[in-house]
Parts: sequence; structure tokens; C-alpha cells
Amino acid sequence: MPSATPAAAPDDADRSPDAVLVVDFGAQYAQLIARRVREARVYSEIVPHTMPVSEMLAKNPKAIILSGGPSSVYADDAPHVGPELFEAGVPVLGICYGFQAMARALGGNVAHTGTREYGGTALTVSRPGSTLFEGTPAEQAVWMSHGDSVAEAPEGFAVTASTPGTPVAAFESDDKKLYGVQHHPEVMHSTHGQLVLEHFLYRGAGLNPDWTMSSVVEESVAAVREQVGSKRAICGLSGGVDSAVAAALVQRAIGDQLTCVYVDHGLMRKGESEQVEKDFVAATGVRLKVVDAEERFLDALAGVSDPEQKRKIIGREFIRVFEQAASEIVAEAGAAGEAVEFLVQGTLYPDVVESGGGTGTANIKSHHNVGGLPKDLQFQLIEPLRRLFKDEVRMVGQELGLPEEIVQRQPFPGPGLGIRIVGDVTKARLDLLREADAIARQELTAAGLDRGIWQCPVVLLADVRSVGVQGDGRTYGHPIVLRPVSSEDAMTADWSRLPYDVLAKISTRITNEVDEVNRVVLDVTSKPPGTIEWE
Repeated sequence: MPSATPAAAPDDADRSPDAVLVVDFGAQYAQLIARRVREARVYSEIVPHTMPVSEMLAKNPKAIILSGGPSSVYADDAPHVGPELFEAGVPVLGICYGFQAMARALGGNVAHTGTREYGGTALTVSRPGSTLFEGTPAEQAVWMSHGDSVAEAPEGFAVTASTPGTPVAAFESDDKKLYGVQHHPEVMHSTHGQLVLEHFLYRGAGLNPDWTMSSVVEESVAAVREQVGSKRAICGLSGGVDSAVAAALVQRAIGDQLTCVYVDHGLMRKGESEQVEKDFVAATGVRLKVVDAEERFLDALAGVSDPEQKRKIIGREFIRVFEQAASEIVAEAGAAGEAVEFLVQGTLYPDVVESGGGTGTANIKSHHNVGGLPKDLQFQLIEPLRRLFKDEVRMVGQELGLPEEIVQRQPFPGPGLGIRIVGDVTKARLDLLREADAIARQELTAAGLDRGIWQCPVVLLADVRSVGVQGDGRTYGHPIVLRPVSSEDAMTADWSRLPYDVLAKISTRITNEVDEVNRVVLDVTSKPPGTIEWE
């Protein structure tokens, strides 16, 4: 076994494809900008506005986009952009606050006009043939969200659009490759917004739309082969799409040097352990080692109700089980067997962002792959999906030839049902939740709604009791929460408007068939302010 010292993953910057950097000024749409750039088949990364310009430029970006943000450029603590960013020859697009920060840094005038524009706004394009607005109508609907306005463009910039309340709603300088818009082209309410973004990328920055899932697979396979060499790796296979695609990608790179370890921790949903052993092995032919660790996990979680603590315990126990499995794999290979030095994880970009590693902002929750890893980790990490959103992972899975049952499976958290029980985790509570969850999944499938929703967490409020009437008698049972949500990438989500008859059937079956449950409630909170999972 490798020595018990922390092992960091290789420096991301060393292996990044050519990137467009999205500088996050605290905007609610920063992740959406990055997605829209990727939809234009150009790779993007989010960096915090606190990153020094020298570090941004050291990443050798092909273009930079400055996001919106909640601040006024005149606020004492407002984030600013140094003029050196605009003197480096890198094409830049400023959006909303980024537009104003750019204008001010370059000598333009940003004014408190007293006029605010929020929501849908009519934009008039004064130069229809400009780099950004070529092929778009002279009058178009855009989405605004600002108080301050650019009153005067910097010297050498052409004003290319205006609104009734904003005389300088866009400016462009082809000579300097610097562009800016006051509206949010990344949101769907800006009717030609995607085209404006693509014009900046293709025409302003001169980029080619060549970032495809086939190129992602090709680059990832080459990177994993270089990283692993002749060593061996294990992958924690959960049965979810993330770990399945990560495992298939790494197997393509190193073949039998990879062994997948499925930890049956007792926190899975009904029938899923059997499905993992059957479906994934049948689809890939990968080596699979199954570890029965239910008792170990339940002992470690006994009496723990704090969700962050649960995540950290589950992450720690996963690693310890992997270490033991690695020892057994090496022993089985004999004295000549290469050491297992690498751990494959299905970490995604939203996991990194929400754990405080993407934008430099608040830690929303510790992801089991990010914030939950022990400090004395004995493996080097392989995280081939770390830069991808969920829908991109599904496309990679399709590119790898994985079956639809795996690729289109609804997301399920690595900590499993352990974080869908609000309260202590026990075997009895897990069994109760498993039955309720199975009923919800059966009815959603029967109604043909599986593809129409992102996922439907079923939550047990174990520390809550409610009065009910069942069998002509008073009961004091647990509530079950249904949390169906619609989303593109889990960064934002809205609750799914399921048909009432489907909800009624789920509720009736759960309260009739699951002991100790006498109430089913529906969570109708969007994200933000709520997260998708309750814990």
C-alpha cells in the first residue's frame, strides 16, 4: 500500500484544455454563462474575481467573460478589474456588472442615473452589422438587472445598442477585441442572447467550436494513461451515472489495471445493489469487487444527526473501505502485483463549485468527494469528470456506449439515503425510507415521468411525528417528503409540477403500505433558496 500521506490530484491548470475564463463577480448566473459557452462547443471555467489578473493570464485563456454581480461599481467594497487585464491582448466580454467595471477601468463613465431596469426590456441595436449583433433584429427583447448605467463609452469604443433607460447598452472595439453588454445574454429571456455570445466567441475572439464530447473522451483517456502509467487504480462504483461514466472512461484508458469496488453500505435504495452488480458489469465487463459494509457504516453513523457530520463520516468510511479493498486486490494479484495508488471518483463541476472550490464564494455543502475526504488520504485522485456538468457527463456516457438505463438514471447522492433521513440513521429508518422511495419511483415510471424530472428525492423526517387517523384509530407517525425537481445541471432547480393524480396515488400507496408513515408532503421550493437534497 502507498504510505499514509495526503496525495493531491495533478494541477488542473497543467491539463486544462484551451479555456474561456468566466470571472465571477458574485452573479447568480455565472454558472449559466459557463454552460452557455460550453453549449457553443467552447470550453469554459469559472474563476473568482479575487484571482489576481496575473494568475488569470497565466492560465493562457483564449477569452475572458466578466459576469454580472450584485454590487454597484461605486460601493466601497465593490470588486474591480485592473486595466492590465484589457491590455493583455486577450478578448474580453463584459456582462452587466462586468460591463460597467470594464467601462470604468477603461476611462468610461458609469453613472447613478436613478433609472433602474429589471426584467424584460426592449433593446435597440444601432449598428446591426456589428461583431456582437450581426444577424439579429434591430429591436429585440433582452433581460436586464441593473441600477447604475454606462453613460459614456470609453474612448475608441463604438456604442452598438441602447434601451429607453440606458443610452450605452452595448459597446464594441474590434481593434482591442473588447466588448460589453448591459443585458444578460445567457438567460433564455434574452431572445438572441446565445447568438450574441457565439458572435463574441467565434467572431470577436476567433475561437473554433471544437470542444465536443468525443474530444473530451479523447483528452481524458490520454490524461489518465499519462497519470497512471503502469500502476493500478480502483473506482468507487455507486451505481449512479457519475461513477459509472468515470469508471468506463478510466477503463478505456487503462483496461484491467482498473478494479471497481462497490461498497454495499446499506444506504442504497431498494434493489439497487443487485442492479449495480448486474447492469454495469454486463455493459462494460469491468472487474467488480463487492464489499458488504452495512454494519460498519451504521455503527459509524449511530447517533449522528448533523448532515455535514454524516457526509464526512460516510466519505471517511468509503475511503477506509477502499484502502482495505486495495490491500486485498494487491494480495490477490500476488507478490508481483503493482500497488494500487489511484482512486477514481465521479466528482462533477457543480460538486466543486458548491463545496467552495469553484467560485471562491460560500461553501453550500460539503460534497462527499470534495469536502468529505480524510486528510490522510492514501490515494492519488483521478477525477475525469471534474470539469463537467451533469448533462455533459450523460453525453460522455453515450459517447462511451453505455446503455440508456445507466446514462439516463436520475442522480442519487453518494452518501445515499443517509442524507435523506433528517435525524439519526438506523436500519429500521432506512428500511422504511427504502419502501417509500420504491413506491414513488414505481409510480413516476408508470406515469412516464422519469425523463420529465431531474430527480425526486424522497425524504424521511425521522425526528418529526404527526397525528393521523388510520384504521379508525389515532396514529403518531412520520411524514415523508416528496421533492421532485426540474433542472439542467443541479446548479439551479425548480420544483416539478407533477399531475395531481400521480401525487395522490403515491401518497395513498405510501400511507397504506409503509408502516409508521401517516403523512406525505410535497416540497415546492426552488433552488435557490433551497438545495435539491434536504441535507
